[in-house]
Amino acid sequence: MSTPPQPSPIRIRVALVDDQQLVRAGFALVINSQPDMEVVAEASDGAQALRMLESYAADVVLMDVRMAGMDGLTATEELTSRGSDGPKVVILTTFDLDEYVMRAIKAGASGFLLKDVPPEDMLDAIRTVHAGDGVIAPSSTKRLIEHLAQILPDEQKAPPAVLDTLTDREREVLVLMARGRSNTEIAAELYVAEATVKTHVGRVLAKLGARDRVQAVVVAYETGLVTPGS
Repeated sequence: MSTPPQPSPIRIRVALVDDQQLVRAGFALVINSQPDMEVVAEASDGAQALRMLESYAADVVLMDVRMAGMDGLTATEELTSRGSDGPKVVILTTFDLDEYVMRAIKAGASGFLLKDVPPEDMLDAIRTVHAGDGVIAPSSTKRLIEHLAQILPDEQKAPPAVLDTLTDREREVLVLMARGRSNTEIAAELYVAEATVKTHVGRVLAKLGARDRVQAVVVAYETGLVTPGS
């Protein structure tokens, strides 16, 4: 009796946007080694990426910030303005140089990756973003958000009043989100069911007008609800 064929895993389609061919080649080698993802397109600057993504369907875009021609920040803003059904954008950053990537997060990017990130962290980030969440748990991302929140000009920060619509419990959940806790960890800390946490997270995002957890965490720092190092 023959064994029925097993269904193929869902393959995450990844686009790489970086002006360094060696960087793209390294990322592509790691990504294409996975059974559940593949690189479907590559571009060397933002303008080429925008043209390319009109022809190639991608689920996640790894976007460098500093490139000749159109930079990744401008390209990210253009991509996210096309609608919520477009690809998720993850910013590639060198952490201490790309301080202006906060604008990309506020525009709808779903997180950061450091250029020297370990391969397993990069793969985890791609899967996390594809699943509809933002990349905030890795300590490097949390440190970057803390850093950017400190140097962001006051006129660009969200006023504390934006938190007025949150209940006390929702504020607690937002604080724990900002500390990089997963839903499972938040549930354990608050002694509630994980499904309850998911409900609270959804309400926090809706009330703050945040696309995902990353944007909500940025608001938590901007308003002073959470302070760097707290």
